[in-house]
Amino acid sequence: MAQNKAVYVVEETQGNRMSFYAHNEDYKDYDVLFTIKGSDFRQSKAKPRWIRLPSASRVHLKTIFLFRGKKPVYSHSLQLNDSLSRRALRKEYTQIEIPPKMIQPKRHITVYITESCSSCDSLVAKLETNLYIFKHFRLSEKPTIKEYLSNTLVDLETPIDSLQNPIVNLGGYLYTRITDYESLLEELNKSE
Repeated sequence: MAQNKAVYVVEETQGNRMSFYAHNEDYKDYDVLFTIKGSDFRQSKAKPRWIRLPSASRVHLKTIFLFRGKKPVYSHSLQLNDSLSRRALRKEYTQIEIPPKMIQPKRHITVYITESCSSCDSLVAKLETNLYIFKHFRLSEKPTIKEYLSNTLVDLETPIDSLQNPIVNLGGYLYTRITDYESLLEELNKSE
C-alpha cells in the first residue's frame, strides 16, 4: 500500500446526494479502495471494491443519499495500491490537466547575466521552456553579487561588464565559456 499526495478525494453535493470523486494528479496509474462510515446518510451495502484510477484523471467512487433535514457526519478513507490488479473495477474517467514536472538538475544552476551579454536571454528562455529548476540574476541589479564575482574572477582578461557570455555557476564551479543551452547541458552531464 502506498500513500500519495497527488491522489485525493473531492466531494460534490447535488440536492440530497453527495458524490465522491478521486483525482489523480500523477503520471502513474493506481488502484483505490474507498470506504465511508458515519451517520445521517444512506449508502449501498455492497462490499467496497478496488477501482482503477488512471494517470491524470478523475473517477467517480461512490454516491451517498442524505437524510432530509439532517447534516451527515462521516469519515472516509482512501487506500492506494500501485501494483495494478486485473480484477479492479474499471469505471469511466475524465482526463484532467496537470502541470508538467520541473526538472531538478544533477548540479545547481545559477546564471549571472552581464550587461553586454547577447546570448543570456536565449539561454534563460531555453532553461525555462525545458522546465529546469535554476536561478538567474542580472548583475546590474545586484551590485553585491557583481563585486563578489569580480573579486573571484580576477584572472579574466576582460572585465565582467564587457563579457559577451553569461557567468554560469554549476554546483559551485564558475564557467564563463558556456555560450548556449547545448554547451550548458554538455557541461552539466560531465561526470565530476
